[in-house]
Amino acid sequence: MNFTITPLDKTLENAIQHSINLKTKPIGSLGYLEKTALQIGLIQNTKTPSLEKPTIVVFAGDHGIAIKGEVNPFPQIVTQQMVFNFLNGGAAINAFSNQNAIDLKIVDAGVNHDFGLIDGLIDAKIDYATKNYEDEPAMTMEQCQLAIQKGAEIVTATHNEGCNVIGFGEMGISNSSSAALLMSYFTAIPIAECVGAGTGLQMEAIKQKKRVLEHVYSSHTITSPLEALATFGGFEIVMITGAILKAAELRMTVLVDGFIVTAALLAANALEENVLDYCICAHNSDEQGHKKMLKHLDKKPLIDLGMRLGEGTGVAVAYPVIQSAVAFLNNMASFEAAGVTAS
Repeated sequence: MNFTITPLDKTLENAIQHSINLKTKPIGSLGYLEKTALQIGLIQNTKTPSLEKPTIVVFAGDHGIAIKGEVNPFPQIVTQQMVFNFLNGGAAINAFSNQNAIDLKIVDAGVNHDFGLIDGLIDAKIDYATKNYEDEPAMTMEQCQLAIQKGAEIVTATHNEGCNVIGFGEMGISNSSSAALLMSYFTAIPIAECVGAGTGLQMEAIKQKKRVLEHVYSSHTITSPLEALATFGGFEIVMITGAILKAAELRMTVLVDGFIVTAALLAANALEENVLDYCICAHNSDEQGHKKMLKHLDKKPLIDLGMRLGEGTGVAVAYPVIQSAVAFLNNMASFEAAGVTAS
């Protein structure tokens, strides 16, 4: 798919910044909230932005490499079990989304299970897990392109429901390995600096994970961002890439979760210019490589709570900060209106 992502229209930048500066506070005293308010105003091209029908879409997919258990402490079956947990309302993302009145959508991007028709589950399955990239590319180029398309279609449908602020989460045993491989490709940072504990590996297991992924990385010759996605990606990661691109094209505010979703953002940024204009990085994950990802993208996270759960939980927990940025811009009085001396 081709996406047309226009740079932010800066026509109102001075007017929005002027409005921010005239609020009853010292200039800059609301810190990063001020930059966030300005960005959302520019995305929506208005001095009075609004957050409509906030939604988090969680994409789930399985990975071929998980079968061997070389890089993951949990078995592959946990992916499907967690999908059921999402649908039953028992996961952290359910708790935080409910707390903050965020709509939650669950997508089967490529779980190794036949769910049949289940209420609340979006069936976008490409295949029953990717291939093991120790032996061959994770997916074909055709599957990769289809996953991008399906991610875009889900965002389009969500946008048509009235949503203008969207975040993404993921579930997939071994997907931190895919994210590390993609991180290394898109940032040129050595694999050893991209690999972390994932779902809870201890020191010796992390060393083994690094050895396995270094071998995987050196076994493939990649010539394009799309080929990197097809070789190392999971179906859920590729769908998120397409989802991010489409959300930016639709001028939605895109809320980026942790390590896995940021790997998809790295790919989206390599595929299309201007996508970062529409993205707010919700939090700093405790997964080793995430800070380096954010530095590469020149993005500052809203919060840092030592989280590394995934599922979109960083987005859900940070969402009230987004609301605060919009609330002060729209509702805080100016010095003149409040009758307060400005200087």
